[in-house]
Amino acid sequence: MDEATNPDHRLIGIIVLAAGAARRMNEPKQLLRFDGKTLLRRAAETAVASIYEPTIVVLGANFEKTKAEIADLPVEIVFNADWPRGLSASIKAGLENLLKIAPEIAAAVITLADQPLVTANHLNLLAEKFYQTNTPVIAAVYNETCGVPALFTRAVFDDFKALSGDKGAKAIIEKHRAVRATVDLPAAEFDIDTPEDFSKLKSDVKLNIAEEAV
Repeated sequence: MDEATNPDHRLIGIIVLAAGAARRMNEPKQLLRFDGKTLLRRAAETAVASIYEPTIVVLGANFEKTKAEIADLPVEIVFNADWPRGLSASIKAGLENLLKIAPEIAAAVITLADQPLVTANHLNLLAEKFYQTNTPVIAAVYNETCGVPALFTRAVFDDFKALSGDKGAKAIIEKHRAVRATVDLPAAEFDIDTPEDFSKLKSDVKLNIAEEAV
């Protein structure tokens, strides 16, 4: 980050969560190909292209295959051996490694590997809002809810230690709703959990391309 994008020189890292088994997909959704790239690689490249550093990618299920997909990227790959315990374990693993790599970190953005319409510019909006408001939680707003991608300052990192099971960042966003700020991010509404979701994503993109060509 340069002075123009990071006016007070606070370091913000980013954590990409991609450890789940995606049981509803019946195949590793991290390796689904969309617009020429797997969802995992797209998410990792998006994180790297953002203003945040370092980039942590948390993997778990199908580790060797998913690791190979991003091994050439400038990211820190973290294996979460406790991935079957749910999302909370991946967040904890990501934060723990982020603090080891960058002990001076001021905040962290948490994002998912299955939101392929989220771009680096979208992610950067979270930091812009943080610099404007200095609030401890900056969450994306879409489909009348608050969720990830979201930015969390170091002041709330300890809150993640109390999470268990499949509870994730949204629980922390709700806990701090009185002091959080938000960014409108409709692109984050579309995440992929089922084959139907993936089919809809591909059909919607084709439709948009066709409309733009008219």
